[in-house]
Amino acid sequence: MAAVGLLALTSWTAAPTWRIVKKGQYNLVEQQNGPTLGYSPTSGIKLLHKDGLVFKDLNRNGKLDKYEDWRLSFNERAADLAAQLSDEEIAGLMLYSAHQQIPSPSQGYGASTYDGKPFAESGCKASALSDVQKKFLKDDNLRAVLVTKVQSPRVAAEWSNNLQAYVEGFGHGIPANNSSDPRHETTANAEYNYGAGGAISQWPTSLGLAATFSPELVEEYGHIAASEYRALGITTALSPQVDMAMEPRWTRFTGTFGEDPQLVTDLGRAYIDGFQTSLGKQNIKDGWGYGSVVCMAKHWPDGGSVEAGRDSHYNYGKYAVYPGHNFNLMLGSFINGAFKLNGPTKEAGAVMTFYNVSYGQDPSGKNVGESFSHYIVYDLLRDKYHFDGIACTDWMVTKDNKAIDAFDGKCWGVENLSEVQRHYEILKAGVDQFGGNNEKGPVLEAFKMGYKEFGKAAWTKRIHDSARRLLLPMFRTGLFENPYLDPEESATLVGNKDYMQKGYEAQQKSIVMLKNHNQVLPLRDSKLKVYIPKRHYPSVVDFFGNATKDYWDYPVDLKLAGRYYTVVDNPSQADFALCVINGPMSGPGYDAKDVAKGGNGYVPISLQYNDYTATWARDTSIAGGDPKENFTNRSYKGKTVKTANKDDMLLVLKTREQMGSKPVIVAVNATRPLVMSEFEKAADAILVSFGTSNQPFLDIISGKVEPSALLPCQMPADMKTVELQKEDVPRDMTPYVDADGHAYDFAFGMNWSGVINDSRVQKYK
Repeated sequence: MAAVGLLALTSWTAAPTWRIVKKGQYNLVEQQNGPTLGYSPTSGIKLLHKDGLVFKDLNRNGKLDKYEDWRLSFNERAADLAAQLSDEEIAGLMLYSAHQQIPSPSQGYGASTYDGKPFAESGCKASALSDVQKKFLKDDNLRAVLVTKVQSPRVAAEWSNNLQAYVEGFGHGIPANNSSDPRHETTANAEYNYGAGGAISQWPTSLGLAATFSPELVEEYGHIAASEYRALGITTALSPQVDMAMEPRWTRFTGTFGEDPQLVTDLGRAYIDGFQTSLGKQNIKDGWGYGSVVCMAKHWPDGGSVEAGRDSHYNYGKYAVYPGHNFNLMLGSFINGAFKLNGPTKEAGAVMTFYNVSYGQDPSGKNVGESFSHYIVYDLLRDKYHFDGIACTDWMVTKDNKAIDAFDGKCWGVENLSEVQRHYEILKAGVDQFGGNNEKGPVLEAFKMGYKEFGKAAWTKRIHDSARRLLLPMFRTGLFENPYLDPEESATLVGNKDYMQKGYEAQQKSIVMLKNHNQVLPLRDSKLKVYIPKRHYPSVVDFFGNATKDYWDYPVDLKLAGRYYTVVDNPSQADFALCVINGPMSGPGYDAKDVAKGGNGYVPISLQYNDYTATWARDTSIAGGDPKENFTNRSYKGKTVKTANKDDMLLVLKTREQMGSKPVIVAVNATRPLVMSEFEKAADAILVSFGTSNQPFLDIISGKVEPSALLPCQMPADMKTVELQKEDVPRDMTPYVDADGHAYDFAFGMNWSGVINDSRVQKYK
């Protein structure tokens, strides 16, 4: 076997089994009896050939190592490379970058510079690597990069090529494993879907997909989304969110498949099968291959039982509680779904632990964040359920937390430990990777603690096990052979017409018709006149802490509405009215103003529009206690909270008065359950969307499409049933019953014929 210089391989060899094709940013080695290899002509990589086959000499040692031999199994290659890595390289594999925009902004969230200058002043292309990226890739050996907003698919592909060429020239030539939070939703509104709304096919949220009750549709979505991810250079999806959303007030309800254990399990399994399974020629082995995107199912052991619905991104929401003693039930979407796939990849390639403290569940008596819990990760995930994929923390769990309501570190239960000690506790618990940590220094210091406590042999085995697991995604997705993309192909594929149509049809199928009094819908006559009142967009504090603008505007593009009906601005001239509103927005359940008044800061989260006083709340919270608080009772009983968008409800009531006996159609954009009693009687028809554009509403109203979706959650009768339900018990609320006698219960929905009672309802309800 001989090492062959790059310049010598410019055409078919004497034995014409392979050739080199130059592609600008990279070269391709096309061979008849093996995979196509991609490499950068600037990285210094040489090629090896044996028996008419070509391999990449990634570590430039002149011989074919097992990890470079694409004929061997994924596990054998990963184990070989893990054994060769230094502690510094392993520490780098354990890092997962903070959120990266392409190009990076000059200030604010994810800011960086280019050659020391803001991007606009640097003269660099949008696809260039930022200074921050170069540092964590080279100095810290980081190889897991979280990608958010991209300027365009073409730029994303070029950036990915630049990134892969850069890391190919270091050490063992380990490629980058780029990842993404969900990015196929119609809008981005939080850190965990920050890449959404771009030039890519647009689908409903996970909750909207759940409303279709169709594993087949969800699996098809997975295949399409994976295709677009791979064209962007993304090989890991930080999804699906298979938490069972049994707490209706939870902020992250919309990212789940709802509250029913069986539905969540079935859809989570379908989602992962779609993303991970490579078909046809893309398959390398066991379903893995060049079309695969590794799924990081989240959040182990489950995130959906946070007390009173508060968000554990913040200190005030750190506790998950189990008043129904259903901790084991909530593991089901993992052990019966994500870990038992129908497809050939068999199980999700990774899981993400959550910020939550699973209060009172650790037999040792410890109440620490799930990433720090030996019981949650090692005893359950690794030992009892035999999961040997990657376990990654959620983002920034090792950083300090400055205040109860600060969006910074999330070191719940270990606030008094140092950052290095937190890393060490996470490693001892059995976790492999640190989300949102760009620097290897604390990891290396934690290694020293491990060697001291466990000895060199035992600790070396411990970190090599993690290294092997962390390398597997790059082998399974073919990155070691060819991580490069054709930007032109990426620009053509991402968001193409067929994918956009599939996504749009899914949006249509995700809208639930809850009410159709006297069969007022469909309104098929295009000559009808519609009145669409302006909506008040209140000033609220968004996920990132920014106050949004207060204004009034039409909730629907009037030109779009004009394609279906004649739009008029006077209700007296209209044949019917369309009110488009959002679900109630009452805040996060904590208010610093309450502290200033002498309170504990904890306030209700309301699912109704009118002011709400928490008469039925717990006298004493189940969980509590924090170094920054001198009390343990986080109860908010007797306190009142106002909903920022009460005007949405008032809009419906006012429109009802203006329209008299003429039909009023209400379209609700919901992110979680809501109390319908305040406006239902004023509406002739009610449609509910869980994350779609507005046009599908018009398709259904006009009869272009018949509604077919079902509620993936209960709609509560009132706030009393919300307060009395248990955070870990599914479907335990009294559902609202409307004026037509229909209960808005799980799996309820209507079509033109009336209440749907098909095979989906029979199976799940």
